[in-house]
Amino acid sequence: MNIATRGMKNAFRNTTRTLSITIILGLSIGLSLVMLIAHQTVQDQIRTTLSSIGNTVSILPAGGFNSLVSESNLLTTDKLQRVRSITHVTNVDEQLNDRVQTVSTAGSNQQPNEATTSLRSPYHLSCSSGVCSGGDIRARTPNGGTLGNLDLDMAVIGTNTPTDPSNIDSSWLTIISGHAIDNSADTDNAMVSKAMAQKNNLSVGSTFEAYAKILTVAAIFNCDTQGGSNSIIVSLPTLQRLTGYTNDITTATATVDSLENLSTATSAIKTLLGSSADVKSDVDQANAALQPLDSVKRVSLYSLIGAVMAGAVIILLTMIMIVRERKREIGIFKAIGFGNIRIMVQFMAEALTLTVLGAVIGLIIGVLGGNPVTTTLVSNSTNSSNSVGAGKGSAHLPGAPSLSNIQNVHAQIGWSIILYGLGAAVVTALVGSALASYFISKVRPAEVLRSE
Repeated sequence: MNIATRGMKNAFRNTTRTLSITIILGLSIGLSLVMLIAHQTVQDQIRTTLSSIGNTVSILPAGGFNSLVSESNLLTTDKLQRVRSITHVTNVDEQLNDRVQTVSTAGSNQQPNEATTSLRSPYHLSCSSGVCSGGDIRARTPNGGTLGNLDLDMAVIGTNTPTDPSNIDSSWLTIISGHAIDNSADTDNAMVSKAMAQKNNLSVGSTFEAYAKILTVAAIFNCDTQGGSNSIIVSLPTLQRLTGYTNDITTATATVDSLENLSTATSAIKTLLGSSADVKSDVDQANAALQPLDSVKRVSLYSLIGAVMAGAVIILLTMIMIVRERKREIGIFKAIGFGNIRIMVQFMAEALTLTVLGAVIGLIIGVLGGNPVTTTLVSNSTNSSNSVGAGKGSAHLPGAPSLSNIQNVHAQIGWSIILYGLGAAVVTALVGSALASYFISKVRPAEVLRSE
């Protein structure tokens, strides 16, 4: 019988001890594996979320989400020009938003300073018994009156990126006829939607009136939202001239050269614009939403370290106990010529056998408990974060990763995690038994036999 086989058999020489050690090691390895699964799952979720966000910074007037030019607190072209000079900022897209009423419905309902157009909106509100509805819009008329059919106001977008679908809150924008307008030229050219062109019998080259000026249809586009289809797109200089807001901007988007520099650039823009603007980036919102996962990541990491250290201590103390119990056996081995290496191999084989048995139990615990524990940790952490946020009156910002989505984290237990856990257990066993074997080298055969 070789020395390794003898060590493996020695692991079973005391049934009670073997069972006790196996269960203790199994619980330690199982906890380590559960925390490893939780840590890896949360880390993957954080990495996936951060990699999916864009490298842009949104700039709006202070408190001016979705502001129209009728608001008084607009951004200025001069300030945004200074934003362009900030390090890592590669481009700034500027936008001015307004709305126009169709001439046929303005009449006595026209608001002060509100512009009109000869176009008819492709959508209207049908009002009956005080309830108005149309498309995805539903509203109740004042005092429950009946107003018949009302054309919706139309949005006018002045932008230096006329083909960007985000200007009209759409996910895509396609030019189906004509050519996109010149983004920097102050011309009386406009882009209208396919729905609006059909409603008003327009084609490329047709004209219509807006702001008491004659505008020419340079392009017809298609998009995927009703709001986008109810929009007129012109160049930024054009709308600034038509509205008289020659130096004003409703909203802007700064593009940063890389995701790594997004936080730095965002901070620089906030410092530059101060309290006159609301500056936010996807990374700010993502970090805020991912804060609960960071907490889970820390807890799982500390628990993992603690479980691994506990397993190592258990193995070390177990082997020290075994060595102390079998000093006579070790002395006899050394007396008949066994070297320290052979005896160390025997005890390492014994420790490895006990660890493998414990690893089997630990793997079962890890596989069964990995997902429930991860889900519980994430759920408790996100609920706590929601409670704190609600107490501070915080609100979910548009575009931020939703806590409800982040809370739906499911552990993926692959072979890599199982192999990592098993490998860590084996290494811990070998290191622990090697340390215990240090005491073996101190045993003197003559002293052991004389004491016996």
